[in-house]
Amino acid sequence: MEALDLARWQFGITTVYHFLQVPLTIGMAFLVAIMQTKAYKGGPNAKAWDKVAQFFGKLLLINFALGAATGIVQEFQFGMNWSEYARYMGDIFGAPLAFEALLSFFLESTFVGIWVFGRGRISPKAHLASIWAFSIGTFTSALWIIAANSFMQDPHGAVVDPETGRAVLESKSAFLSVIFNPTSMLAYFHTLSAALMVAATMIASLSMWWMAKSVKAKRADEAESYWMPAAKFGFTWLIVGSVAAIATGHFMGQHVNGFQPQKFSAMMGICQHSDEGRELTLMRWGECDESGGELALPVPGLESFMATNDFHARLETVNEVNERMQAKYSDPASYDDASRPSEEMLEQYASQDFRPNVNVAYYSFRIMMGLGFLGLLAAIVGLWLLRGNKPYNPKGSGSWWNWLIPMPFLASTFGWIMTEMGRQPFIVNPTAGGDLAPGGGTNLVMLLTDYGVSGSVTGASVLVSLVGFTAIYTFLGAIWIVLLRRYAVEGIDPAKKTIEYDASADAPITFMY
Repeated sequence: MEALDLARWQFGITTVYHFLQVPLTIGMAFLVAIMQTKAYKGGPNAKAWDKVAQFFGKLLLINFALGAATGIVQEFQFGMNWSEYARYMGDIFGAPLAFEALLSFFLESTFVGIWVFGRGRISPKAHLASIWAFSIGTFTSALWIIAANSFMQDPHGAVVDPETGRAVLESKSAFLSVIFNPTSMLAYFHTLSAALMVAATMIASLSMWWMAKSVKAKRADEAESYWMPAAKFGFTWLIVGSVAAIATGHFMGQHVNGFQPQKFSAMMGICQHSDEGRELTLMRWGECDESGGELALPVPGLESFMATNDFHARLETVNEVNERMQAKYSDPASYDDASRPSEEMLEQYASQDFRPNVNVAYYSFRIMMGLGFLGLLAAIVGLWLLRGNKPYNPKGSGSWWNWLIPMPFLASTFGWIMTEMGRQPFIVNPTAGGDLAPGGGTNLVMLLTDYGVSGSVTGASVLVSLVGFTAIYTFLGAIWIVLLRRYAVEGIDPAKKTIEYDASADAPITFMY
């Protein structure tokens, strides 16, 4: 395999590994902060919420530590394997990454340390503030990273500098456009919704399992005081996250139809033909041509409505979009003087296949969407089982609830696979991507993936680092799973004394767990 293919595999593998921890950290930090707030407010259930917050906070800390370790390598890869991309986009792309590291990550790491070691040493109010500061750090961290990625999807606020041939901000205020453009905002809130689903599913599933164990062990008070409120809490936030993910995903899909039509046509599987009022396809097989087949949901116009809010709209096929893009980007009149490519590149655009891998985009989209609806269904069923404030007492062990935990992780992973694979063959999707009519003279910021890889990196060197990183990440992933399982199985000890606040000067610094 060439360096390009190996570099893409390496970045894809490290991204998938890293994003196993990211949504759980974002969602769990927020939900644990709410739990601790409930405990801080006092009341008859304050002690129970304090114990529950510590239990899930322990899982949060394990996840955060592994997430930090797996995320560091990603930024180094821009210099190792993607130096041409970094040269072309670094003046803009580097700023959000710097803000994420210097502001958000330091905010997270500082206050998570205060939260862990400050219990009993600082006041309960300050201790509560530290977990909220940590949660805010995770939210802002996600904002910077999503903005950087969204810039690759839709480079708002950028133009090509005619002197250097590099992308630069078009004005002093354009950085705000990079961060707060519609693409980044939709992706940001969709990501936060998915993070809520990941964390809420873990809280609800583990609580249902422990509730069943407590009831069968004749510890009804533990089931009613600790696990039942935690399960209801998790299911409630799972509904919130699921509804928000479905809503933001709907608007994001319509937005993608405008600025990345090649991705939209691929993820919807519009291959052979497209009539007005297109039905939503559930499955497809074969090649993306007349030889392939598909199975559609018999609801006239459903797919057209999802894309345009019009049941009678006609959607373009993948091949039609490809032909329009070839005409657009091979036409010299489409560019202004600063961004006009060479004659050689114009000739390449005329024959370039702008279609992403249709099967990957199509099925990753459906897996993501199907698992999202599964989470909503599980939350509704869970709340129904807990109606009347009665503890969950299944005939079996209730361990099947734990099989729900991987579902939102898989949904998030396939969502990112669709996002990144659907952008191909671009590493930076063109500006004005929805305006594919030939002509116009736009300053187009765009970069094919083939031209983003480092020119001096050999396939052998990338292969060595790919094997090394994959082995290390596999080892860290195994540790992550073992530690999460170890402390999830440990549960809560209601009789264990909690650390109380000691205002004396010689109070020891104590690890809260």
